[in-house]
Amino acid sequence: MQFPASELVLDSEGRVYHLGLHPHQIADTIIVVGDQDRVNQVSRFFDKRTHQSQHREFVCHTGEYKGKEITVLSTGIGTDNIDICVNELDALFNIDLDKREEKPEKTPVRIVRIGTCGILQPEIPVHSYILSTGAFGLDNIAHFYEIPLTNEEKIISSEFSQGTGLPETITPYFIRSSSKLNELLRSDETAEGITVTSSGFYGPQGRELRLKTKTTDLNERLTAMRFGQERIVNFEMESSALFAMTRALGHESATICLGVANRPNMHFSKGYHEEMDGLIRYVLERI
Repeated sequence: MQFPASELVLDSEGRVYHLGLHPHQIADTIIVVGDQDRVNQVSRFFDKRTHQSQHREFVCHTGEYKGKEITVLSTGIGTDNIDICVNELDALFNIDLDKREEKPEKTPVRIVRIGTCGILQPEIPVHSYILSTGAFGLDNIAHFYEIPLTNEEKIISSEFSQGTGLPETITPYFIRSSSKLNELLRSDETAEGITVTSSGFYGPQGRELRLKTKTTDLNERLTAMRFGQERIVNFEMESSALFAMTRALGHESATICLGVANRPNMHFSKGYHEEMDGLIRYVLERI
């Protein structure tokens, strides 16, 4: 099968359209971050950098850390950008861009998201490392693809839908993160549980300023929910699409966030640059 120019969109130099990258410029272990400035915050720990570029909000640095080739890439905010990033990253590895044909031998990629999040459990302090065991998607990205869900994931999705009181037009889905990557990232320093991936920062995460929302008491309901021994621990805006798309394409992905707000206690970090440095070093050592 050949992918036409309207579907596999490349720029005039043959790079994938949004990321602005050639295949040789990225590693198969990738750290994704939302904030453009965080790319340099990660790559300054590299022993050397072999590539640096920026196209739109997508900043990319590739280099070596203790002999391991790693790429760090900014995605911007939201699951819509994750849709772009995962599709184009997969194309860089598994589509011959010159021939516009799928490669017969596939290359699996490891993607770790380092982000920030709001904590939903009162006893978890701000600046904790939050490891996601799975994500409830309040976005619609996964609904556009054939995503293989397990029976457990379908059951948990149904339980969540019945217990949240979300607007009836929202159809949440639940997807697990990579157990292999989680084993690398798990330690006594991490708090772990289920993440809620929201499609926005204000109303979709239970915040209300001047515009009245339909999500009154949403956070309280999420904090109280239990799924067997698991509970919901945080809110963020990217992981559900990341977990769903990477699984469907044969890749591994995980998310570990720095908690910068405790929503039940109404606390927000006064500054977290040093704490983010600590999380970055933590992840680099484990991958």
